[in-house]
Amino acid sequence: MSSLSTGLKKLNLDMSAAGERRMLQINELDEFRLQAYKNNKLYKENVKRWHDRRLVHKSFVPVKVAGPLIVKTVFPHGAMEIFDKLPDLAFKVNGKRLKHYFGDTMNREAVIAVLATT
Repeated sequence: MSSLSTGLKKLNLDMSAAGERRMLQINELDEFRLQAYKNNKLYKENVKRWHDRRLVHKSFVPVKVAGPLIVKTVFPHGAMEIFDKLPDLAFKVNGKRLKHYFGDTMNREAVIAVLATT
């Protein structure tokens, strides 16, 4: 008798109510997806802001960099033209790969002697 009652329940199923319920579920999924997109966008903006705050901006002018090299020209997009001894033999490099040169090489023997005496 129970199998007969479950069969009657299936036959008496209100399709319009089931359809409305299904549409509500689909709408909830769409809202959930849109909220996930918004959260992802906010997260990416925050991470970009965090990284941008920690960027160290280097500015080069025609001075010595990375040893005996001298900056000849600084281009607006970040490239630089450098040369060793003759300005006519300059070549372009990515400015992000250059480092400031703060002086001649140190005397290693003097540094070792100072460290040994302390």
